[in-house]
Amino acid sequence: MEWVYSAEQEELRSTVRRFLQEKAPMNEVRRLAETDGGYAPEVWQQMAEQLGLQSMAIPEEYGGAGFSLVELTIVLQEMGRGLIPSPYFASVVLAAYALLNSGDDAAKKDLLPGIASGQTIATLALTEEGGSWDLDALTMSARRDREGGYRLDGRKTFVLDGSIADLIVVVARTERGLSLFTVDADAAGLERTALSTLDGTRKQARLDFDGTPARLIGVDGGAQGGLVETLDTAAVALAAEQIAAAERCLELSVAYAKERVQFGRAIGSFQAVKHILADMFTQIELAKSAAHYAAWQAFEDTDELPSSACIAQAYASQAFWDTAVESIEVHGGIGFTWEHDLHLYFKRAKTSQVLLGTPAYHRELLAQRIGLDKPIPAA
Repeated sequence: MEWVYSAEQEELRSTVRRFLQEKAPMNEVRRLAETDGGYAPEVWQQMAEQLGLQSMAIPEEYGGAGFSLVELTIVLQEMGRGLIPSPYFASVVLAAYALLNSGDDAAKKDLLPGIASGQTIATLALTEEGGSWDLDALTMSARRDREGGYRLDGRKTFVLDGSIADLIVVVARTERGLSLFTVDADAAGLERTALSTLDGTRKQARLDFDGTPARLIGVDGGAQGGLVETLDTAAVALAAEQIAAAERCLELSVAYAKERVQFGRAIGSFQAVKHILADMFTQIELAKSAAHYAAWQAFEDTDELPSSACIAQAYASQAFWDTAVESIEVHGGIGFTWEHDLHLYFKRAKTSQVLLGTPAYHRELLAQRIGLDKPIPAA
């Protein structure tokens, strides 16, 4: 299903694209990728103050603009198209939705306005040493202290923007089960270590907790359902970003195929190159349809979101990776060079392919959700 955007939504797209093209052209993306923080604080504040991007999908009662996931995916498409280095996905998607789905109204009123205004950069610390996004694989522990509060012990790794976040939303296990907590960046017993990663436009960190005081969000042992919904929403959001980045790879490849001349003719006139470009286009369109359908399910709040989110992420993740690889093939030797932008898209494609779980993981999750992993009953 192809989503038909309204005039207002298309205006949002145009506004965001103009802003990002002005504030974060590719030479600025390269510069920021080499910095420790990985983003421009002044641009982050302008995003909040001039465009209200951080408040997009946060309800008005919590200081946000109250738009839907559809509008948020438009913003993420433009960020993916330009590979914008910023903590937007970590703060506005992962952390904000984890809080929104926590069922803790007091925490939402307390914490979400800061995220919506851009004053608070937040992130979600979920994955551990193995990098799995399977909630059943999480082992980090939380315990009650003598004052009735909670303490965290263990390690989280591959945490997006974990080195710069002001607020960390942590998933840990208590005696009652999977629970959600928040930890301030300056909390005692918290050590943050920046990780060296393939994609410099999206920073990651390792977080070590040693008796770190934490605030329980929601019900002790009751985080599972909200986290599942959060990860499904994030899968749709990431798919939107991946598709737009893949489309940009295709645009660069088509333009190059028209201008690069070999044997007296543009390489785009050769059948082999035309077929590669056609395959790229077809794969992107299939992934786009899956992602738009998933966004529609989220907008309508239907029970199809769990399955459609898996489909969207599996298709979009694979499409972006294949398109990035094939774009380099079309460009030939120049596509491998540091000076060309394609290597940045290639690196983002690879890292985003495992960000919320690989395509294989999402296909397996889909099989579980629609019952394909269950044995067929005997006749």
